[in-house]
Amino acid sequence: MAYEPLISFKRLYYGAKFCIHIIKPFYALNIGIGYKVSQSSVKLKVDRRLRNCLRTYNMVNQTFIYIFGIMRNMAQQRARIIGIARHRLSTDGDGVTTLVAFHGCPLRCRYCLNPQSLGDGGRFREYSPDQLYAETRIDELYFIATNGGVTFGGGEPCLRPQFISEFRGLCGPEWQLNLETSLNVPVANIEALLPMVNTLIIDIKDMNPDIYRDYTGQNNALVLENLRLIAESGRQSDCIVRIPLIPGYNTDADRENSRKALEALGFIRFDLFTYQIRKH
Repeated sequence: MAYEPLISFKRLYYGAKFCIHIIKPFYALNIGIGYKVSQSSVKLKVDRRLRNCLRTYNMVNQTFIYIFGIMRNMAQQRARIIGIARHRLSTDGDGVTTLVAFHGCPLRCRYCLNPQSLGDGGRFREYSPDQLYAETRIDELYFIATNGGVTFGGGEPCLRPQFISEFRGLCGPEWQLNLETSLNVPVANIEALLPMVNTLIIDIKDMNPDIYRDYTGQNNALVLENLRLIAESGRQSDCIVRIPLIPGYNTDADRENSRKALEALGFIRFDLFTYQIRKH
């Protein structure tokens, strides 16, 4: 494993710490003063070797705290984020939310709303979960007071299940965590995310495979699998499914067919709207 040497250091550290824990009671705050170790009033004095051992312990302790800090930063997931928008009210979930948009998406939608999420992401800042939490926690009072929190969008946030898992561990259960997702990701990703998130805002495009492929450049087999997974998990009521009318790609009848197919799976919350195409 990549971190095996550091893991070995960790074992050494805790072994040394245990040994020092055993002998530390024999150390007195003032050299020459005895330490009472039993009811028989047996007194032992600290010698030079013990003092040196304790000094070594303190050095080792500080060194390993530093090493473990480095190891934590190395081990944490990191992700490029194209934007963070604060103080969004009831647009990306309940209450006040902060929208965090990841770089990277498996789709190539003809009318992509965030084209900056595609291609080279080198110009965007890379965050660890710790760094993102430090930046978003400024609004924690708003989140808790309004039952709000952080909405992960993009791009496709469900490409980052480990990052979101680590972020949940930092913010705790008080924040609402929402996903704006196409669901066109491996089923294992959604399985990992379902226990951690409160609401899924699903941009379904269209349930018809041919329409979906024409518009996104991908097939929707994974989308259908993930919809079934969510239904089998009983989480339909935690989902808002967006079904757009996309000029030139689907019709009102197509959209109605999509809604009926989703209702058959138990989904009940829909957002029906029409894409507004800007002509340049």
